[in-house]
Amino acid sequence: MSAQRCTQPGCTGTILDGYCDVCGMPAAAGAGGASAVGGSVPGASAPAPGASSLPSSVPLPPTSLPASSAPVGPTSSTRSSVTSSSNRLASAPIGSVRAKGTRATRKVGTSSTRLRGARLGAGLTTIPPIPEIDPVAAIMKNPSVPEDRRYCPSCGKPVGRTREGRPGRTEGFCPNCRTPFDFAPKLKPGDLVAGQYEVAGCLAHGGLGWIYMARDKNVSDRWVVLKGLLNSGDPDAYAAAVAERQFLAEVAHPLIVEIYNFVLHEGAGYIVMEYVGGTSLKSILKDRMRAAGGRYDPIPVDQAVAYLVEILPAFQYLHDLGLIYCDFKPDNMIQVGDAVKLIDMGGVRRIGDMDSAIYGTVGYQAPEVPDVGPSIASDIYTIGRTLTVLVMEFRGYQSTYVASLPPVADVPVFAAHDSLYRLLAKACAPDPADRFQSADELRVQLLGVLREIVAAAGNSSVALHSAPSVLFEAPVVSGDDLTWEELPALRVDTGDRMASWLAALSVADPAERVKALQRAPEETVEIHLATARAAVEAGRYDIADAAIAKVLADDPWEWRAVWLQGLAALAKNDAVAARASFNAVYGQVPGELAPKLALGLSCETSGESDVAQSLYATCARTDANYTAPAAFGLCRLRRARGDLDGALAALDLVPSTSRAFVEARRQRAGLLAASGRGLNSLAAAMDSISAVTIDPLDRARLTANVLDVALAKVLSDGADEKIRIDGHAATEPHLRDGLEAAYRQLAQMSDDGEERVRLVDQANRVRRWTLR
Repeated sequence: MSAQRCTQPGCTGTILDGYCDVCGMPAAAGAGGASAVGGSVPGASAPAPGASSLPSSVPLPPTSLPASSAPVGPTSSTRSSVTSSSNRLASAPIGSVRAKGTRATRKVGTSSTRLRGARLGAGLTTIPPIPEIDPVAAIMKNPSVPEDRRYCPSCGKPVGRTREGRPGRTEGFCPNCRTPFDFAPKLKPGDLVAGQYEVAGCLAHGGLGWIYMARDKNVSDRWVVLKGLLNSGDPDAYAAAVAERQFLAEVAHPLIVEIYNFVLHEGAGYIVMEYVGGTSLKSILKDRMRAAGGRYDPIPVDQAVAYLVEILPAFQYLHDLGLIYCDFKPDNMIQVGDAVKLIDMGGVRRIGDMDSAIYGTVGYQAPEVPDVGPSIASDIYTIGRTLTVLVMEFRGYQSTYVASLPPVADVPVFAAHDSLYRLLAKACAPDPADRFQSADELRVQLLGVLREIVAAAGNSSVALHSAPSVLFEAPVVSGDDLTWEELPALRVDTGDRMASWLAALSVADPAERVKALQRAPEETVEIHLATARAAVEAGRYDIADAAIAKVLADDPWEWRAVWLQGLAALAKNDAVAARASFNAVYGQVPGELAPKLALGLSCETSGESDVAQSLYATCARTDANYTAPAAFGLCRLRRARGDLDGALAALDLVPSTSRAFVEARRQRAGLLAASGRGLNSLAAAMDSISAVTIDPLDRARLTANVLDVALAKVLSDGADEKIRIDGHAATEPHLRDGLEAAYRQLAQMSDDGEERVRLVDQANRVRRWTLR
């Protein structure tokens, strides 16, 4: 029996065990138009490597989200990750879940900062460079379109196929809709296009026709790329090319392929663009699959996220110009050296353009596009879908999961990276109003997710530094017990009309501050949020609730108001309500640590200890500003379940540069002193505080406690002269000397006469007596 060829458009694989060995689609996969290298066919689809259809109905979005429960690194299994999931908890209603209608413009969560580095990886990880492809080597030796890639440019039906033993025609008319097709190159080597561009050969065949390599005879024989039409009789393709000629001259960005010119030659139009000898992410995926023996091998998650972090400024640039890219996918982003570029501008159109043909790819295109057209939100959707394809074997992405993500329990990378899943769920939300509202907003959150991923992989240097948030202040660390007042404060949106007035308001007392805010010259979002915060501090929850309600009535997606709801709930000791609010905020800003810390505190208080531990662990290992409060939280949870080693390990996470380091050392000493483990642990207890400056009274009390326990150990189990505890050998005489001195020091520090007498008596009882 001969091997069966894959029937997916654009795929050259063979069906093995029911699935294609290249694209991963099943033998009976549904039809769809081709989307070949360099372009797209309207309404067509191009399979991602490793993707396949599954014969089941489209599911609802997952209801369980994993979170790591270890201090570093991901969880060991999907099952335990889902158990410690925070997304399985109830969330406060927010956005379209609360109310439908026109969404108010959000100003927070966006940033125009272009975070670029000298190399890929945003300074957090490393992506290996890829050598530039020599232009001559890129030229096709036999420029032809395989029959299995020939589809009608209008209806998407197969054309030009072998019949009755006769090879298919490269030109003709579609038998279904009678639209003419022509897959033969129009240009040949040596042709001079527009008197300037000498054709060297074919580079590839794309959705809009052949792509040629040429030399610009007017500019030092530089290599250029000529992109032609699919066929001159296709009005949509011709209109797309004309549209490119009209506005692509405006586009000039280092991350976007440069358009040099638009020329006509023998009745056909060609776009002239720079040659970028790079490798597309789709080709990288195929190369990885080939190296893995046909098994899908996704791009490492940190590298995949870093790719998207790097390319997002190109999208923000286009959106700022009023342009929509429309058809982003792994095919259209290339890497060359240690840089990336966005290529194939064939689908770009202006925002609000209701006449031009819409170009998109099934599985990547947002579900609302066929009805309402493309938008910034639909571009965000394609970015989210592309990232999903890069990090996992996304079977059924064009069928079962064409408008949703698979369940977390079925996807290890989702189970291992809580925040990544949350980010993808928001970017790919079915309702465009629920998605990120700008590429910059997405990039800010994606950077936070990348930090978490790198930290979870064991890069401990991440936690040694802090990454200031554009949305939250740093948490306040005043002790080992975290309270709602110490959670990070919201940053004021400087674009608010009352931001300057708020900055000048210097009323410290919460009740008086509430009164001052109620007399503000103008009511704005920031005034309402500040009023709510001050009212919670003053215990005026009625005022806080009213201010929050005003904000949400104007913009149901304003997660900052929901954040304040969570603070109010914690202040009222309603940990379950706080949990729901902070869980909702986490879903809106998944790259931020503040909602994770707040949710961890709420879960700890409400008894969801597994979830709390996973959230604290993420915070502790990711950012220096969050290490101390999260480490103390981990310590509390582990002490409660009798895990002394885990509690000590949590305290050891607090770096010496932290203001909480002394408290962590003091707690560590106290835990060891109370552990009952033996003389070595008691010695380690004193070593914990030997090099730090702590309150003299605390030091003296701890010293007396440790030496008292040590003396009892020696009396019951015997001495060990090799062990020294606070400089005293672990023998009865030496420990009695040290303990006596500690009691007498405490007596000198006491202001209570009776207490001094009691301590002196204790000193006398433990002193060693000698006969003279």
